[in-house]
Amino acid sequence: MSKGRSLIVKGTSITVVERNEQDFISLTDMVKGLEGGLALIEQWLKNKDTVIFLGLWEKLNNPNFNSLEFEGIRNEAGRNSFYLSAKKWVSATNAIGLEARAGRYGGTYAQKDIAFEFGSWISPEFKLYLIREFQRLKATEASLHSLEWDFQRTLSKVNYRIHTDAIKEHLVPSELTKEAITCVYSNETDRLNMALFGCTAADWRSQYPELAGNIRDHATLEQLIVLSNLESINALLIQQNLSEEARLKQLNVVAITQMRSLLTNRSILRTIKTIGTNKPNSTNISKKKA
Repeated sequence: MSKGRSLIVKGTSITVVERNEQDFISLTDMVKGLEGGLALIEQWLKNKDTVIFLGLWEKLNNPNFNSLEFEGIRNEAGRNSFYLSAKKWVSATNAIGLEARAGRYGGTYAQKDIAFEFGSWISPEFKLYLIREFQRLKATEASLHSLEWDFQRTLSKVNYRIHTDAIKEHLVPSELTKEAITCVYSNETDRLNMALFGCTAADWRSQYPELAGNIRDHATLEQLIVLSNLESINALLIQQNLSEEARLKQLNVVAITQMRSLLTNRSILRTIKTIGTNKPNSTNISKKKA
């Protein structure tokens, strides 16, 4: 799970974390200011309606859900001797909507839809406050993300100017026509596209004819970060008089290394957010090896 963010609901700080691109809300935090405390989570899980709801959610969202084990739990639910914890539920059914964690940000967590259902069980008023604060958090994050993407797109354009200046100085003889110069620029641009996206701008356009803009307008935040780095690196490689083939090979290695680093270390992107982690309506361009 990622580092937690917080909601303040009726004076109580409630942790929200991200797991597999899903928001999970701490049920433990939701009850810490209420009479009964953690026992409320156990009471809610014992409820047969709760078990039925959890099972339905898993069937809709979890292809690996153990329906056979679920049927056994559902048949036992509601009896005085019945007991169910988040850990037992996950272990028995391979559920993904609940999670029990130890250590920092520990406790019982539930995917937001399930957490809202728990909030409704606590009280309709609590649920409404919880949903309102969660929506406020997501709106704030969406606004910051938009700023981050715009920032990276602008940075990419600035580096592109540096990149094209290097091309003009080192690759474009003065005898070339304007059309030929444009072709050289285009080739260098597509060299970066190949290194990062695994295709040229024309290839992308033929694959996505219905989309406006170009391949870079639909890049992810991670891809834009790497692209801005590639433009600067390519300018240096051009100054070193490396062959086109050698430059493409080096740029591809850099792209693979940096993308892997960004995608496995989300804290890097969270650091960038302090300046401003998927651009809206992205075509989710996947990089292929050139």
